[in-house]
Amino acid sequence: MSVNQSPTGQQPTATYDSAFMKACRREPVPHTPVWFMRQAGRSLPEYHKVREGIPMLESCTRPELVAEITLQPVRRHGVDAAVYFSDIVVPLKAIGIDLDIKPGVGPVVEKPIRTRADLARLRDLTPEDVSYVTEAVGLLTAELGSTPLIGFAGAPFTLASYLIEGGPSRTYENAKAIMYGDPELWADILDRLADITTAFLKVQIEAGASAVQLFDSWAGALAPADYRRSVLPASAKVLKAVEGYGVPRIHFGVGTGELLQLMGEAGADVVGVDYRVALDEAARRVGPGKALQGNLDPAVLFAPTKAVEAKTREVLEDAKDLEGHIFNLGHGVMPSTDPDALTRLAEFVHTETAR
Repeated sequence: MSVNQSPTGQQPTATYDSAFMKACRREPVPHTPVWFMRQAGRSLPEYHKVREGIPMLESCTRPELVAEITLQPVRRHGVDAAVYFSDIVVPLKAIGIDLDIKPGVGPVVEKPIRTRADLARLRDLTPEDVSYVTEAVGLLTAELGSTPLIGFAGAPFTLASYLIEGGPSRTYENAKAIMYGDPELWADILDRLADITTAFLKVQIEAGASAVQLFDSWAGALAPADYRRSVLPASAKVLKAVEGYGVPRIHFGVGTGELLQLMGEAGADVVGVDYRVALDEAARRVGPGKALQGNLDPAVLFAPTKAVEAKTREVLEDAKDLEGHIFNLGHGVMPSTDPDALTRLAEFVHTETAR
């Protein structure tokens, strides 16, 4: 189903005519819609207050807490979409993988996945495994009204990199060793992760998410030929599997300037662009038929307001001829960002692009 259609047999939802959804569908908008990756949490004092003493992964399983954290940036910044508060490793934890998110480090896997025998640990994800997600999304859609909720999941390559390395990596040596040295095992790992990711996205969509974003955070570590051969098929499987729901699908990775065309080919409706490639050039690389999302450097927000506005105008100028544009940062909100800078930025984009 095209994102230009409302779900078959249903009336358009409350969010269907929002600026965010229109931009995803490459339709005229009253203003360029804005949301920020990692807006839920990170820099907000109210986030740190409600999460005080609660480990990250536990906080993701408390529906009322998830709803509160997800809503905080909508209330404070006036953004055009909420993004579900969670973490890309939540579905892995839900199927029994022994992992934790360690402050200052990130996800750490107790026993990495590195052999064919380890595949048995990657069982199917069921809705019952993440019933708290269904409950939280229900709470959110009731509160958000016409503001869309973006669900999300980690793409198979990024999940595989954590599982195989055992945690964050700069070199991905263990993952690439399997990718190059045992391509059949590699393909089976990514295929299994594609099914888990698909199931996680379906839970969010069926509970009421208006759009979804597939994060392939670490895909920029790959050469285009390796991405096409060893990663694109699994990401394409995920995006194809949720196509029938008719919700916009966003695909984003970091350092993926050389992969933008391929990421577009994977099947998303919107391609996220990090801050390293100007949006007009990104549009040339991605090709027609896609909206783009991005792409202010998050570090710009530490500069004086006039400098932020100048850089924002550059992004908007680069985006002026795009088929559809959603304003975002070129990566996530940094933890020490002044929340007021984000509020001012959202207001500035709305004012500058009012039609």
